[in-house]
Amino acid sequence: MKKLVATMTVASALFASPIISNAAFGDQTLKSGMKNNDVKQLQQVLKQKGYFKNSTTTTYFGSITKQAVVNFQKANRLSADGIVGPTTFKALNVASSNQGSNTATAGTKVLKQGMTSSDVQKLQQILKQKGYFKNSTTTTYFGSITKQAVVNFQKANRLSADGIVGPATWKALGNSSSVTTPSKPVQPSNTSTSSASKLINTGKKYIGVKYVWGGTTPSGFDCSGFLDYVYKEALGIKLPRTVADIYKVGVSVKSPSVGDLVFFETYKPGPSHAGIYLGNGQFLQAGSSTGVTISSMSNSYWSKRYLGAKKINY
Repeated sequence: MKKLVATMTVASALFASPIISNAAFGDQTLKSGMKNNDVKQLQQVLKQKGYFKNSTTTTYFGSITKQAVVNFQKANRLSADGIVGPTTFKALNVASSNQGSNTATAGTKVLKQGMTSSDVQKLQQILKQKGYFKNSTTTTYFGSITKQAVVNFQKANRLSADGIVGPATWKALGNSSSVTTPSKPVQPSNTSTSSASKLINTGKKYIGVKYVWGGTTPSGFDCSGFLDYVYKEALGIKLPRTVADIYKVGVSVKSPSVGDLVFFETYKPGPSHAGIYLGNGQFLQAGSSTGVTISSMSNSYWSKRYLGAKKINY
């Protein structure tokens, strides 16, 4: 009898405990109080459709997100409960990965440069396994490096090398018997270097622009506003709005390379200022007393406040 009770107790605990899985966006119901990457993607979709009004997105499902969902549901004649389930996801044009076959995890969705989703990260992982994606880490952003990896794969498999992952490319990625893996690894293109050059050249155009607290345009930049504007113009990448949040999403490196971000602790503890590393100990930044300018990291002010460097994957 004790054995039976113990077994039932364990079983009850298993069913009562929340099961955490790596669900694709659209697979799990989202509601107020939740905090995960799916919430951020939901906010981005709602923002694109004009319902989420915040200037930045987060991973937290709070009252603003709920109201955006309710407004969307009302506009689409859905039950306006603020909960994002299968019906709301469908109206948002977000398909669950459980719908249909899943040859290459996200094989029913067309992916292309500029997109951000968990499916992009799965694509990168597949390309990495096959020897085409060369970055040490994968991300949810489809940038120039991902596109070049796709193009290389498509060329090796005699597909239209447009860098867009559609049904034919998904099929080739999911059919290991037909996939051609190069006997010699595909030489990575110089996309990282070219992206860094593009970033720096774009940033240098704004040297001399005045500093404005909260500024996000060429009429006046603050530190993070300058970085966000340059990244978006040069590479199509949207950075978080604050230096502290940019620091969180970057990948730490021992020493900065050209195009990496360098961070400093200035007016408060933790990362509060950042700039784009130009090489030779110099960086491009929007300083409160200088506006957009090139500064030296060996300067006594900056050298004492240097925190480290981070790479933003393109």
